[in-house]
Amino acid sequence: MTAVAQVEQWSHPGSFTQLRLLTARQLRHAFADRRAVVLNLVQPLVMLTLFGQIFGSIAGPGALPGGVRYLDYLMPALLVTTGIGAAQHAGIVLVREMGTGMTARLRSLPVNLRLVLVARAVTDLTRAALQLLVLLACGAALFGFVPSGGVPGMVGALVLALAVIWSLIWVFLLIAAWLRSLEVLTGIAFLVTYPLMFASSAFVPVEKLPGWLRAVATLNPVTYAIDAARDLTIGGGSAASPAVGLAATAPLGVAAMLAAFRAFRRPLSR
Repeated sequence: MTAVAQVEQWSHPGSFTQLRLLTARQLRHAFADRRAVVLNLVQPLVMLTLFGQIFGSIAGPGALPGGVRYLDYLMPALLVTTGIGAAQHAGIVLVREMGTGMTARLRSLPVNLRLVLVARAVTDLTRAALQLLVLLACGAALFGFVPSGGVPGMVGALVLALAVIWSLIWVFLLIAAWLRSLEVLTGIAFLVTYPLMFASSAFVPVEKLPGWLRAVATLNPVTYAIDAARDLTIGGGSAASPAVGLAATAPLGVAAMLAAFRAFRRPLSR
């Protein structure tokens, strides 16, 4: 084989090889600081403890469907809402890499730019998966969370939550790739996070919300994902099904992914 042929072969690795190398780089960076990893894993536990104690203390026996404990009602919601933080992190890291020159260096290599975003999404989905596993394990060990749906229901809710998180990650990657401003992204994340979390069925049934907030929660796709997760774990009596939960978020994720690919190909200079 000639030297030119060797260079040509090295310069065009396959898509799978590119994705593997890009994801490995992102994972090494994500888990390099053990302190940050520990803090990332305990965040959902803090939310479980605080919201479980605060809202659980005021939730009457008849306030929840089927008379379930508030902790059991809250856990499926946290599986879904935990992903909002992971999605924000994906966008923040992307903006930072675009600002430090890492993205410019990748553009100078024979790399499929779409795979750069996919690697970023896979990395943050992995972080979220670890968070959810720790949340479920600690919820069972420390708070006695035993879903009536059993292990199959818990696994189904976990898979559903990861699918929703995948869609949310692409939404924030789109925002980051299009706006390319950490300050603007942070501001949008603040405005999006709280309506997605609190204007939903995450902490109280939709029927208990004020009229205007109930209307917002009905339009919130996160509501259907949370209700579907509850159906799988505790059988909350909601009409939502896993298929409905996915249908409410998957189209948004696909559209955001395609738009993010296009936005990321724009020149870096403004």
